Amino acid sequence: MMTKVVLTGGCLCGAIRYQTSASPFAVDYCHCSKCRKHNGSIVVAWMDFKAEQVTWLQDKPTEYASSETGRRGFCNKCGSTLTYGDTRYRQYTTLTIASLDDANLVQPSYHIYLDDKVDWLEITDNCKRYAQGVS
Repeated sequence: MMTKVVLTGGCLCGAIRYQTSASPFAVDYCHCSKCRKHNGSIVVAWMDFKAEQVTWLQDKPTEYASSETGRRGFCNKCGSTLTYGDTRYRQYTTLTIASLDDANLVQPSYHIYLDDKVDWLEITDNCKRYAQGVS
């Protein structure tokens, strides 16, 4: 895991900005079809924080209900994907690593929803792998 560092990020147009007060407690690559469709990418890299560790400095994401409990946050001006949340676990905030000002500061340590991965993607890293989510 990375050492504690303040992370900053935001959307493409700059309307939304955030800062964290801690390092993420979990960092993953998600291969589920909903993440792929929402992000327009074959795989999405996420980082998890306690909600109180994320401060919205400028505006906040608009949320889209992608399932009964899933909420996906995005900028309503430029469309950048920023967050994922579960209404049953509002004490956590999940942010896209790609939204960081310096995405080199955080590296995923595991893959989730590999049962849903596209067949042609070859994974060659040494990260842990889970067929579904991590409980």
